[in-house]
Amino acid sequence: MAIPVAGAWFSAVAALLVLFLLRRLGRPRPNLPPGPRAWPVIGNLDHIGPQSHRSLHVLSQKYGPIMHIWLGSKSLVVGSSVKMAKAFLKIHDGSLASRPRTAAGKYAGFGHCNIVWAPYSPYWRQVRKVCLTELFSPKSLGSYEYIRKEEIRIMANELYSSSSKTIFLKEYLNVFNLNIISRMVLGKTYVKKTQNAIITPDEFKWMLDEFLLLNSGFLNIGDFIPWLQFLDLQGYVKRMKVVSKKFDRFLEHVLNEHGERRKGFKDYVAKDMVDLLLQAADNPTRELKLQRHNVKAITQDLLIGGTQSSAITVEWAMSELLKKPQVLKKAQEELDKVVGTNRWVEEQDMVQLPYIKAIVKETMRLHPALPTLIPRESREDCKIEGYDLPKGTQVALNVWAIGRDPTVWVRPNEFEPERFIGGPTKDIDVHGHDFELLPFGAGRRMCPGYPLGLKVILSSVANLVHGFNWKLPGTVKEQDLNMEETGGLSIAKKLPLEAALEPRLPLHLYSPA
Repeated sequence: MAIPVAGAWFSAVAALLVLFLLRRLGRPRPNLPPGPRAWPVIGNLDHIGPQSHRSLHVLSQKYGPIMHIWLGSKSLVVGSSVKMAKAFLKIHDGSLASRPRTAAGKYAGFGHCNIVWAPYSPYWRQVRKVCLTELFSPKSLGSYEYIRKEEIRIMANELYSSSSKTIFLKEYLNVFNLNIISRMVLGKTYVKKTQNAIITPDEFKWMLDEFLLLNSGFLNIGDFIPWLQFLDLQGYVKRMKVVSKKFDRFLEHVLNEHGERRKGFKDYVAKDMVDLLLQAADNPTRELKLQRHNVKAITQDLLIGGTQSSAITVEWAMSELLKKPQVLKKAQEELDKVVGTNRWVEEQDMVQLPYIKAIVKETMRLHPALPTLIPRESREDCKIEGYDLPKGTQVALNVWAIGRDPTVWVRPNEFEPERFIGGPTKDIDVHGHDFELLPFGAGRRMCPGYPLGLKVILSSVANLVHGFNWKLPGTVKEQDLNMEETGGLSIAKKLPLEAALEPRLPLHLYSPA
């Protein structure tokens, strides 16, 4: 009986294969954008180096501002121009509003429940609404201004104690940003150098770095060659599970403390963003109830996004200023004229500091924290520039390449804040309406926390420039300052900025308020 059964199975499989081939042959092939010829199995993965934004830029020079590549079996369309940015993020924003399923989203994103990796769905729309109307509303951000002011003073005091020494600025910026985000999101600073601390600064820094590395868009082979997923050839899934477990343990502690604090209060007044999320979870009028793992996923995003990207951008800004002392001097002259030399810069001063704002915009143009926006996925078939994007196609936008496009920017590789003071690009801003400059993205998937990030970055740069004189250490010349970048989801400086500083403001102003 074994032979007839085997023959029946073979006939059934053969029939299914023939049916599959006939359906494929009968279906018109999509008119995909141009791109390099793909290898079997790996597709064009061999074209993508550790700095994927640069690899994609090189390919776009040959194949154009919209191109198609195969990452294993996954279809990816890449845009590298202002026109493509507008098409992806405005004209076809709704069709391209979902996210691909990745191992990072599954293991490090609480089952695709975080803001970054959640697919377009009623759940994601509700989370986005909570972020925009409750967590990052002008009223909410205004209520936390005192925290940002206090932490600026504390960082300044630490920097003053290091006067005449050579420092690594990134170390101060990381602590500063972590303290701000911790106090705003969690209500206090949980990361401490104490024996009984729930988490130490070194452990938390490792968790942040590991999370960002493992969430890099073109890293995990299993995402692109699904039948290799179970092998975990690079060990990334194992690492994702480890860092996810550590974050889960930390966030469980945070939620337990908040639960105890709220217990017994009928009209409890929220003191931080976790309180607001827990209130949203308890709200019976919500279309969908937020579960505990949803709150943890969103909280994790707030901590990671708020800590890393701001510190990276400020370090790049100060590096560019040290390479161009004349720009640094001009910024200090503006600050002295507007703010004076007897107080710190306040957030409300920013409207009168166009040159400081220009420095930050120019930094974001040259060094966007996310050089290639996190890939989207098409929810339906659509057509862009005459090319077909079938449902399920991944779409990426290379904002690093757009920021260096010579058809948009004069001397695109030069750091020139003046381009945002006068000339054809003076009115371009970072709020998602101008597709020439998209450090926070645009459309439905734009970073919901960008108003906070922008406040912190502007205030940090302004106060560092106003409060201290900066110079490169020893005999290092401006032209010798290393400006290489790392690879991965975010592009930080490969070598941390090393600098010497002297106070510019009176001594008594450095004491925390």
